[in-house]
Amino acid sequence: MLPNTPQFNARYLPAGGLLSGFFGGLSGMQGALRSAFLMQLQLSKETFIATGVAIACCIDMARLLSYSGWVFDNHHHIPYMYLFTARIAAFGGAYCGNHYLKKMSLHLLQPLEAVLLILFSLLLAIGVL
Repeated sequence: MLPNTPQFNARYLPAGGLLSGFFGGLSGMQGALRSAFLMQLQLSKETFIATGVAIACCIDMARLLSYSGWVFDNHHHIPYMYLFTARIAAFGGAYCGNHYLKKMSLHLLQPLEAVLLILFSLLLAIGVL
């Protein structure tokens, strides 16, 4: 556990799931909130990542269902090249993550995740992404 990691009692995990899902749905950044609550379960790094991915897939399915009407109505306005590029990048990231996860400790993974989330947030804030 990192020195400044927030501590949550295990009984608050369902509430944490509800809050991270709700506020993450509003902001699109539920990964950091979800990670804070999942860290309390003391999962292995593989289980931690797999749990986060499974939850993200469920969230993405809900988004796809809620946006599907718009997609069918506006399919000619969708930037398919961006979607293709994002899909290739996602598969590439999953492949590299699976390869390097075997070599990485959870104590290295946590600060790396935090730094990348901050970098992503800054890039979003200045309009690069």
